[in-house]
Amino acid sequence: MKTRILLTLAALTFVGCDREPVPSQPPSNKETTPMTLAKQEFGRTPDGQIIHLYTLKNPSGLTVSVINYGAVMVHLIVPDRDGKAADINCGYNDLESYLQRGGFFGAVVGRYANRIGNASFTLDGVQYKLAANNGKNHIHGGTKGFDKAIWTVLDAAATDAEAYVKMNYISPDGEEGYPGNLNVTLTYTLTADNQLKLTYEALTDKPTIVNLTNHSYYNLAGEGNGDVLAHVLTLNADSYTVVDDGLIPTGEIAPVAGTPLDFTQPHPIGERIAQTGNGYDHNFVIRNGGKALTHCATAHDPASGRVMEVWTTEPGVQLYTANHFNGRTTGKSGKPYVKHGAFCLETQHYPDSPNKPDFPSPILRPGGRYYTQTVHKFYTE
Repeated sequence: MKTRILLTLAALTFVGCDREPVPSQPPSNKETTPMTLAKQEFGRTPDGQIIHLYTLKNPSGLTVSVINYGAVMVHLIVPDRDGKAADINCGYNDLESYLQRGGFFGAVVGRYANRIGNASFTLDGVQYKLAANNGKNHIHGGTKGFDKAIWTVLDAAATDAEAYVKMNYISPDGEEGYPGNLNVTLTYTLTADNQLKLTYEALTDKPTIVNLTNHSYYNLAGEGNGDVLAHVLTLNADSYTVVDDGLIPTGEIAPVAGTPLDFTQPHPIGERIAQTGNGYDHNFVIRNGGKALTHCATAHDPASGRVMEVWTTEPGVQLYTANHFNGRTTGKSGKPYVKHGAFCLETQHYPDSPNKPDFPSPILRPGGRYYTQTVHKFYTE
C-alpha cells in the first residue's frame, strides 16, 4: 500500500551513470502502511513564498523532518536505549531563524561544499572567479549557496518499507560564478529499518564542478545537551588531507597514525582534541572510498546508547566539532549551543579538488550524471 501527499511535478532523465542507486525494499502487500508522511506549512519568505515541513516517521519512532528552504533537515528524532526520543540535530523551530541566523544547520550546501583556494578554479583552460566568503577563499557555494535556495518538491510518498521526499533545484549558469545550468535532485528517504538515506543527482549543460553534502550538526545526547566530547568516534580513514593556515589542502595526503586524527580505533572525541588546537576541522580520506557505498564513520553516545553509522559513496568526510559554537546561539530546545556542542560528518569530495588534479575529480560534464549517496544507520547499545 502506498500513500502519496504530493503528485509528481516534474521528472528527470539521467544518463551516463557511473554508480547505480542502492535498491530500496519493495513495498509489501500489507493493508496498513507503517511508515507515515505528513506535510504542514513551516513559514513564509519575505516575498510570500510558502515553505513546507515534511515529516517522515517509522514504526520505531525514528522521525525526520525537512523543509524545502535550503533542503534543510530540521528534526532528526531518535530513541535512546530506553526508548526515550530526542532530537539529535541542531537547528531552529522557525523559518525566520533559518532565513536570518543561518549557520548551515541541517542544510544542503553546494554547488561546491567546503573550501576552494583563492576563490577560483580553472576548467578546460577557463578561469572562474567565485565569491571570497571565507577570507580569500570560497566556502560552501558562496554568499547565496544551495542552503539559501527554495527547492521544488517533486514527490513525497510513504510505503510499507520507506517514506521519502524528493526535491529539485536548478542552479542557473553563472550563479555564484559557477558555469553551467545544474539540475539537482535530492531525495531524503527514511526506511522501516532505521536508515536515513540522502541521494544526490545532478545534470549539467556545460562542464562544471559539483560537490554536495548535508551540513547537519549532531549531538547524540540531544541537541543542546552539552558538548560531544564523550561521544566515541570511529573513522574508516587511514589518512587525511594536510592543509595550510587557511584550511586549504596543500596536496599532501598524510597518514593519521601517531596523530590525534587517528580514529581507526574508537576514541572519545575529546580525548585528544586539545592537541588539534581549536578542535577538529579536517578532511579524512575514506578507506576504499568513492567506489561504492562504504562504511565511513560510527559515532556512539555511551550515556544514551545511541549509535549512528555513516556510509557513503563519497571519497572523503569532513569531521568538524562545532569549534565556533560559543553559547550565544540558542537552538530548538531553548538551550545554548556550547563550544564542541555538536559534530559534523560532511561526506564529500576533498576540499579544493578543482585545483588539485591528483585528488578525485569533482568535474561533471554534459551527458554525465552526478550521483552520490550517504546513508545513516541508527541503533542503540
